[in-house]
Amino acid sequence: MNTSLEEFLLPGGASINALPKISLHDHLDGGLRPQTIIELADTIGLDLPSTDAAALGAWFADQSNSGSLVDYLKTFDVTTAVMQTREGLIRVAHEFVQDLAVDGVIYGEIRWAPEQHLTRGLTLDQVVEAVQEGIESGIDEAAEFGSTIRIGQLITAMRHANRGLEIAELAVRHRGNGVVGFDIAGAELGFPARNHLAAFDYLAKEFMPVTVHAGEADGLGSIRGALFDGRALRLGHGVRLAEDIVIGREDDDNTYVTLGPVAQWVRDREIALELSPSSNLQTGAIAAWGDDLLDHPFDLLYQLGFRVTVNTDNRLMSDTSLSQELALLSDAFGYDIDDLEVFQLSAAQSAFLPLEEREELADAIVAGFEEA
Repeated sequence: MNTSLEEFLLPGGASINALPKISLHDHLDGGLRPQTIIELADTIGLDLPSTDAAALGAWFADQSNSGSLVDYLKTFDVTTAVMQTREGLIRVAHEFVQDLAVDGVIYGEIRWAPEQHLTRGLTLDQVVEAVQEGIESGIDEAAEFGSTIRIGQLITAMRHANRGLEIAELAVRHRGNGVVGFDIAGAELGFPARNHLAAFDYLAKEFMPVTVHAGEADGLGSIRGALFDGRALRLGHGVRLAEDIVIGREDDDNTYVTLGPVAQWVRDREIALELSPSSNLQTGAIAAWGDDLLDHPFDLLYQLGFRVTVNTDNRLMSDTSLSQELALLSDAFGYDIDDLEVFQLSAAQSAFLPLEEREELADAIVAGFEEA
């Protein structure tokens, strides 16, 4: 098990890495180890930009700092290419779980699109089973090193394709074998959630939880679609919900804001925002407010009582970890350990798990933070 990871400390000296954490928005094909990509590419004869792990990792980070979600997504052509065999999928999922466990994650939801892993003859069911096999072996190996972690799969349909209902049926078919929810992802602008209405109707009838990528590369209309057509319980990113918040007058003690109807609905019903600070900068999701982490509306949303959660999105492309994202937010907005605990409890409350299991996660977080 790879146990090397940069350590991040809070101003008081507490290790963020050691704190129990929950990861809700983390893409399987965005979290590969560069060395794994090199080795898997060699077995299938795939040419890479570099065969040096450090240089390849830097290439992914450079390509991803484009300010465009469309350009950002092009890097996935490389990662998905090495995830087309049963062996490749098992290895990637296994290492993915290991890397989360090393970073102190106690519960993670791994989202990925099975329809993108069929070019070498595997079926949809076979790829889901291969990923689950890798997840379970990763959990077992983490346990051998003293780490307890739970993992759920989020089965994703690509918004630009027309397989939504088929993928929704796949998710329901495997809900007893590791799948906990459904997602749609990919190019957001021009591909509304309504295109997959049949899938969302089916999922609602089957009581399968749904999260929808929205409010990243498109604005309030996309968020409305996620809530109305998708019946989303969480918003993937959702950062552009801040467009529905009007900042009014200020005095010495207060800033007065007005929430629009969409923002009011999301806050009042505690619909979780799966915010990913570094990724949101890379894809231009916060361009309306600036190009620095300090410009991110994360703190505005947090102070206004939205259920904000902290996520990595794609650890390879953003060259990050969940601990690093928390450290960046702490540095930018002066958050302390109590704030970080709030973010983790919000994630626990929003996990696609039964109530009793979410309460167990919350108890584990409180105990871990008290110990720190």
